[in-house]
Amino acid sequence: QLQLVESGGGVVQPGGSLRLSCAASGSSLRNYGMGWFRQAPGKEREGVSCISSTGSSTSYEYSVKGRFTISRDNAKNMLYLQMNSLKPEDTATYYCAADYGHYCSSAYDEYDYWGQGTQVTVSS
Repeated sequence: QLQLVESGGGVVQPGGSLRLSCAASGSSLRNYGMGWFRQAPGKEREGVSCISSTGSSTSYEYSVKGRFTISRDNAKNMLYLQMNSLKPEDTATYYCAADYGHYCSSAYDEYDYWGQGTQVTVSS
């Protein structure tokens, strides 16, 4: 069984940067497409970014395009999200998720495993 644990969240000023990490255990990430999602209080969960099992394909939600970068290291069983030029609207709990397969999907109901989330707050 796959377990996912996010880390790297915190409080940052607008324009700052954070690097989120997702550590996997129990199974190899090489068999999973991976995604980052976020949810603010009272708002719908939204897909932020996804990456295929080999890392050959990536996709980004329009509002983070050019600011965020998703990456993975299958040898280390790790997933990352580099977040630059952060805005207050990026404030949310961020979750990593794994989809058994080889594709990149923004649909949260297609993912099989989820981490516990890490809080990102962007405020002056």
